[in-house]
Amino acid sequence: MIKRPTTLSEQLQNFESEISRLEGRILELEVHLEKMIDIERNHLLRVKNQEEISDEFIIQGKCYQDLSPDKAWKLYNRNDFNFILIDVSSVDYRPLKKIPEALHIPWSQFSERFLEIQSRAIPILVICEDGTHSILACEFLVRHGFYNCNNISGGYKFWRGNQFTNINGESA
Repeated sequence: MIKRPTTLSEQLQNFESEISRLEGRILELEVHLEKMIDIERNHLLRVKNQEEISDEFIIQGKCYQDLSPDKAWKLYNRNDFNFILIDVSSVDYRPLKKIPEALHIPWSQFSERFLEIQSRAIPILVICEDGTHSILACEFLVRHGFYNCNNISGGYKFWRGNQFTNINGESA
């Protein structure tokens, strides 16, 4: 059985408590709404800049995009595409071919060094050994206001720049 307030003072105290709880909930909703608006702004920027994005990416309100190794390779080789490439591979990982433009911030140091990323507006491509840490890095970046993140699925394991080519110039 719920105890009903007996005095006006108790009723007032209950009302103040409920108002305080509701104000806290409103603040939480405002923060969540602002984050969702930021994601939608990013989607609009990607459309404006004629980036290829999937319907699923927009409909589900995803915060970062997973790029296939082929799509990432094509973007990497486009002369008109400005981007920041971040390698979150572990310190001791050595790919067959290092990507010279990549900013190397190992996942183990990422939370301390992510502010080395100079722009929140330029698209960010994130790669690692196998794609696991790059997913975590994209999620981390989104939580910290970087909404133009792209995970390179499969990481260096499937990166076309790491594959050998045969005599005909095709990947082996």
